[in-house]
Amino acid sequence: MTEASSNPLPPEGIPPETYARADRAVRGSLLRLRSKSPFFATLALFAPFRADASHPTAATDGVEVIYNPAFIDQLPAAQVDGVMLHEVLHAALLHVPRRGFRDAKRWNIAADIVVNGLLFQNGFQLPDGVLRDAELEHYSVEEVYALLQQNPNQPELPNPDLLEQGSSQGAEGQQPGQQPGRSSSASKALERYWRDAMQQAASAARGFGQGTLPAGLERPMLEVTNARLDWKSLLWRFLTRTPTDFAAFDRRFVYRGLYVETLEAESVKVFVCVDTSGSVDDAQITDFLGEVRGITRAYPQAQAKLYYADADVYGPHDLEGNSKPEGGGGTDFRPFFAALSEQDFENAVAVYLTDGYGEFPETAPDLPVLWIVTPGGLETERFSFGEVVRMLE
Repeated sequence: MTEASSNPLPPEGIPPETYARADRAVRGSLLRLRSKSPFFATLALFAPFRADASHPTAATDGVEVIYNPAFIDQLPAAQVDGVMLHEVLHAALLHVPRRGFRDAKRWNIAADIVVNGLLFQNGFQLPDGVLRDAELEHYSVEEVYALLQQNPNQPELPNPDLLEQGSSQGAEGQQPGQQPGRSSSASKALERYWRDAMQQAASAARGFGQGTLPAGLERPMLEVTNARLDWKSLLWRFLTRTPTDFAAFDRRFVYRGLYVETLEAESVKVFVCVDTSGSVDDAQITDFLGEVRGITRAYPQAQAKLYYADADVYGPHDLEGNSKPEGGGGTDFRPFFAALSEQDFENAVAVYLTDGYGEFPETAPDLPVLWIVTPGGLETERFSFGEVVRMLE
């Protein structure tokens, strides 16, 4: 977790008095948290703490927090607070089960950047040399991970503190994306446990007259308490609407065959736009268009047209054609939606792949819009209309 840990302390030969001092230091830290932050203090109550000299510093497996007593014994009290809370936040924000089959080291770096940012924003101290990236720390861990993939100069992490849960290849009966070595039921139970803990911590903060969450925690908490859906799954759900999803079809008449007749007679129009201002790379465009084409082939009632846009709009093109991206200037969303205003919006949807940094129309268009946002893109709450999902893979 820290540069200080690059000279790890020996796991054996730690005297009993060091264990005793470390235990007092950890218990003292939990008491100090009560006066600093009811939210963090309550959250820490949900994590069992255990001394373990086999780890050079401190770590978590998503359930308990372990610490090397010799490492804790050499830290000043304020840094003990920060280190303990660092591991508690890893556990509470589900950084262990959320990793799935991503690269463990890069995921740990991303998680450390996010957690350390939260701690520094709230006035906590950490040992010298911890990972800090002010430009990335306000994003989700998944988003930071995706951005790190694009950076060949990955930060160093001498001692990862998110512990492995078994073979990274998974186990028999394990679901895709499930944390290695942990059963599906155990993973779900762990997620429920920490979601409950977060909600109780928020209630405790309100009870002490602190109605708001600690600085920077609103978005990470929403990531834990809300169900997460990857961009491809949401794209499929969005584009496989039927005409009845737009027109409030009375499903009581399905048994009379009216539902099937409606599907055969009508189609869904899909307007797809790719931001070519430079914010979307070729690999992301290829992945995105490949997914859209796969959906429209599987659902013939979805008729798609493709546009490219920077400060202007280019198209429409046939989605199945060999059109080349046009653009390279600034970003303005208004030309695309102005072009759509000339189209028939009945049973129509729009999908826009972008980083979100551009000029929005003053009024929302009269059709459903899905924004697929690249890593590092505009914050979700700043989109003035439509659904937002982030392209993290």
